[in-house]
Amino acid sequence: MRWRLLAAFCGVMVVMLAAQDLPLVSHLRRVEVDRQLAELERDAFLLAGQAASALSPPAGADSQDADAEVALADTVVSYAERQGPGVVVTNAGGSVVATTGVPGVEVGDDLATRPEVATALGGSPATGRDGDVVSIAVPVQVGATTVGTVMVSTDDSEIDARASRRTRGLIVVAGISLVAAAVAALFMASSVTGPLRKLRHSTERVAGGDFNERADDSQGAPELRALASSFNTMTGRLAGLVDQQRRFAGDASHQLRTPLTALRLQLERATALVDDNPAEAAQILGDADREIDRLQRLIDGLLTLARADTAVPTQRAPIDVSAVVAERAAVWAPLAEEQEVGIEVVDRGEATALAVPGALDQILDNYLDNAIAVAPASSTVEVVVDTPPGGPTRVHVLDRGPGLSDDQLAHAFDRFWRSPDAHHDGSGIGLAIVALLAASSGGTASLDRRPGGGLDASVTLRRSS
Repeated sequence: MRWRLLAAFCGVMVVMLAAQDLPLVSHLRRVEVDRQLAELERDAFLLAGQAASALSPPAGADSQDADAEVALADTVVSYAERQGPGVVVTNAGGSVVATTGVPGVEVGDDLATRPEVATALGGSPATGRDGDVVSIAVPVQVGATTVGTVMVSTDDSEIDARASRRTRGLIVVAGISLVAAAVAALFMASSVTGPLRKLRHSTERVAGGDFNERADDSQGAPELRALASSFNTMTGRLAGLVDQQRRFAGDASHQLRTPLTALRLQLERATALVDDNPAEAAQILGDADREIDRLQRLIDGLLTLARADTAVPTQRAPIDVSAVVAERAAVWAPLAEEQEVGIEVVDRGEATALAVPGALDQILDNYLDNAIAVAPASSTVEVVVDTPPGGPTRVHVLDRGPGLSDDQLAHAFDRFWRSPDAHHDGSGIGLAIVALLAASSGGTASLDRRPGGGLDASVTLRRSS
């Protein structure tokens, strides 16, 4: 990915440089060629000024001054040696009177028919081309009279070479810009692909079963850090779910093994006795039926525990705590009467809270089931709804049972823990379910000894606005 990003960045840079520099290079070459031609024309006019005296006879003379012609020839040679271009000087008739550096042109040749020379003899500068040779001819004038021409010639390749030298700097700058862009693109691509590569490695390790792997969310762009943080949150959630499934599978296999083994042994005994001792076989089958009931309760508890494990916090919704408490107390009242135990609801004001739907119902069912089972006859189980100003909503289930020791209180919410002196056949996961439901609802569950004896089982939930 890094090389693809680098290629993309460099491709965009090349297109931008081409769109900007190619027209500019063409323009600069054209300007440079025009400048060189203008310099040649300037030199031709300068030479024309010096040739005027040699091409115009002195006053009263019939021919040019020989010394002036010699001087003109020296000037032409000196210019050609110093500047490079060839020079041809003609008289008013187009005959060459001095030349140097122009192949194929000799003194005495007639150039009157050459287009640029003919134009210059007419009094106007002209530019001509003969193969690879570029020539500029200008008139030599004395007053308003054209007495000859000066033609400066140079090879076209020389003009191109000079123009290329001028534009080469721009090409070098474009190359440096492209290299700088490539370096910057490589740095940017690395800053993007580096964290992504590390995140990919973390993903591969998580896919391989290492749920303790976490991505580095302290480096890279803010978007990449946010992605790494989301990945870590997802990995933590996934690790929790996998751990819950493993724990659930271990708990289920451990807790189901004993009743299933006992049930199998009882059925084997009943099968062996059904012919010889039907009465004892029937008694064993009754024990097996009770074992099936216990197994059913255990399975129901495990399913409830699994649902509580996977409860999603975003399912929380406002609930009417007072209404739920009144409803559950009314449901459990008949069973409490059978145990000669009363249920009293103390509601200190209309209370609402945020909770997973159905969570408070199950919490109260567990608390009331335990409280009624341990409450002595003629006692009362109190259900208190407490809503302190500005504080959370609390629900207390108070009994006058034997209570729990400090060590028992510390383990009461552990899965499958049962009090050694328990007098009822429970699965040991009711309080574990309570703790999970309270946590899923954003609250807490707790057990405390009640002054005067008994237990205070409570749940604290965030108040709904």
